[in-house]
Amino acid sequence: MKKIIAIYIAILAFTACTKDFDTINDDPKNAPEVPAATLFSNAERNLVDNVNTPEVNTNVFRLMAQYWAQTTYADESQYNIDTRNIPRNFWNAMYTDVLRNFSEADSLIKADTTFLDPQQKINQLAVNEILTVYSWSVLVNIYGNIPYSQALDYREITPKYDDAATIYADLLTRLDEALTSLDTDSESFGSADLIYGGNVSKWIKFGNSLKLRLAMTVADVESFSSTVKTAVESAAPNVFTSNDDNALLNYLQSPPNTNPVWVQLIQSGRTDYVASNTILNIMKPLADPRLPSYFNPETETGQFLAGTYGNVNSTSGFSLPSDKLTSQTFPGVLLDYSEVEFYLAEAVERGYTVGGTAAEHYNKAVTASITYWGGTSEQATVYLAKPQVNYTTAAGDYKQKIGTQKWLALYNRGIEGWTEYRRLDAPTFNEVEEPQGDFPLRFTYSDQERNLNRANYSEAAQAIGGDEVTTRIFWDKF
Repeated sequence: MKKIIAIYIAILAFTACTKDFDTINDDPKNAPEVPAATLFSNAERNLVDNVNTPEVNTNVFRLMAQYWAQTTYADESQYNIDTRNIPRNFWNAMYTDVLRNFSEADSLIKADTTFLDPQQKINQLAVNEILTVYSWSVLVNIYGNIPYSQALDYREITPKYDDAATIYADLLTRLDEALTSLDTDSESFGSADLIYGGNVSKWIKFGNSLKLRLAMTVADVESFSSTVKTAVESAAPNVFTSNDDNALLNYLQSPPNTNPVWVQLIQSGRTDYVASNTILNIMKPLADPRLPSYFNPETETGQFLAGTYGNVNSTSGFSLPSDKLTSQTFPGVLLDYSEVEFYLAEAVERGYTVGGTAAEHYNKAVTASITYWGGTSEQATVYLAKPQVNYTTAAGDYKQKIGTQKWLALYNRGIEGWTEYRRLDAPTFNEVEEPQGDFPLRFTYSDQERNLNRANYSEAAQAIGGDEVTTRIFWDKF
């Protein structure tokens, strides 16, 4: 009898101890389910961080665009991007931290049955889609053919690579569908939207401005000729019209929500970068009003002094990135009004019907850049009157005129500065004295792809003409 009672007590004790067995592995500090809006916010923040950070292991595009020169070491500005696995790190950050979160947010929004306003759900899906399109375009512009149609499918552990031009065509279609579905009479993400605070009208402008960017990027591709004309002319009436429309994320004073440039250069106490001779040799003779907003004067002389691009420069004696740029709250930008006006100037030169003259759009673009960085419209007028800047008298064809001023305006946006240099071939970059490799026209694929997705990697490498930095992206024709 005593044995029976003992066994019974043991069973009761075991039952009591295991009644919550299903939750024994739950992490009390992390939610098992995440709202779609939270995933969207996280993806939005990660996207802005990824394209703006100067983290040398991930984003070296300010160096590829020759805005900055390096101190202490110069591997990246000598075109060695493999030692730090930079192509892998940027690749992983975009796929894992950005696109995966946008994809999961999309799935959760579609599955949500609690929306009181069905159009709000549609708006959320459309906004999420617009930023997804933006993110894919970044990857294509950097790598070329990439995993796309199968990339975010859990069932495909070795996704195939899609043709870059085919991806671009699909992105334009997806963007049109998203723009068509947006309705300004309903809400979207509200405060969870870190860029526009849920303002649907702003997202319509952003989507059309992105459409203009995508179309102009492939303007030299013959097979896209009719697509580009249609896309540009349909987008033009609905794009950004002032700096108030800029797509940017305002960082906060306190970590961890601070400007990643501040994190990498100020909080870390590093002086890895100084002004390059490539940019100062253009800005200084023109007395460019943006110069003190781009760089600090050298401390002893009070002059703007450049390091030599591609060399190991001293950590002192040269101009560092400005206090404005490296402040904790300086915004991270995805797309701005100045960039849009430069596209419109180019569109006029290419014969597209977008209204205005090339000079008018060029002047608006330069003025928008100067005023965004803290200058005045009067300073912009004086600057634009200089023969080297004035659209009528500046040297070169329209690609050189627009390309040089656009490159200057894209300072602090290394990916776009490097992209526009590859596309418009302006301004003239400096030759590196002792290069460790060739100037990158693209980034090579992640080494993980070579090891873990070898068959598809090999097929993609062959399709683009070799997984080399000298292989041109399909839109880079000249």
